[in-house]
Amino acid sequence: MSGRKGNLMSVRDDIKVVDATIRDGGLCNNFEFSDEFVRELYKTNIRSGVDYMEFGYKASKTMFDPEKHGKWKFCDEGDLRAIVGENISDMKIAVMADVGRCDYKTDFLPKEESVIDLVRVACYIHQIPAAIEMVEHFHSLGYETSCNIMAISQASWEQVEEALEMLAASSVDVIYLVDSYGSLYPENAGELAKKYYAFAEKANKKVGFHAHNNQNLAFANTIEMLSYGISYLDATAMGMGRGAGNCQMELLLGFLRNPKYNLYGILSFIEKYMIPLKESGITWGFDLQYMFTGQLNRHPRAAMAFTDEKRSDYCEFYKSLLDNF
Repeated sequence: MSGRKGNLMSVRDDIKVVDATIRDGGLCNNFEFSDEFVRELYKTNIRSGVDYMEFGYKASKTMFDPEKHGKWKFCDEGDLRAIVGENISDMKIAVMADVGRCDYKTDFLPKEESVIDLVRVACYIHQIPAAIEMVEHFHSLGYETSCNIMAISQASWEQVEEALEMLAASSVDVIYLVDSYGSLYPENAGELAKKYYAFAEKANKKVGFHAHNNQNLAFANTIEMLSYGISYLDATAMGMGRGAGNCQMELLLGFLRNPKYNLYGILSFIEKYMIPLKESGITWGFDLQYMFTGQLNRHPRAAMAFTDEKRSDYCEFYKSLLDNF
């Protein structure tokens, strides 16, 4: 498929909105959200028509000390059920499992014993074989699965095609394109979308997109992607996420024409919870340092350090990035 799917007035029933506020936003505050915050976001997402809510990571407790991280770094079954009970809503529950950073063979219950519906396996492109091994394990336990290929802007076309061929032959349900560095523009994002969609459609799989906002393009790239058939769309409340953050949920819900999506719930949540969180000193969102790393297609870790140090010498920082290019 090379053309666009639908138009600005269309309702696409294949669209699934995925809230990643607790997972990606947890990278801003070490996953230390209050139960009230998480519970109210859960209720808000249900009222807003959100299709999936990602609660956090299922990280290894041998690699990461539970005493040094909030509980949504680990998403224990008891902690999830304390928020959602049996989750009698239509919204599904997701968690992320990073290749090499989780004990997936021991830390996941069979699906019938868990409130989790979707396990999102995150990997870099060279880790695809390990990711597929995890996907097949989760599939055997009864979960929906996605494979989220991070930092796709640094992969070659040949690598992308090889990865897509391997994933198309696997049991994965959704293949995710992840703009980890916020380096994509609508034009090359659209070309990637067409390639992903072509492989996925033949294998009867769906495609998802996770954007970062380093160049203020997270929302623009998301709606460009969906126009080419990508259907799983990540967003976060007020764009909360690592560094420059993600596609803003309020922008996405305000754009989608399906009447099941409702903007008022997320606006109320922003007023009551997100603005106070930001005022408390938790930082995320577009700034020049993230623009620089996005334009240079670099990991934002240097920009995050710049932010943490409360620097404002943008010219010097930009020069240092160019010197190390």
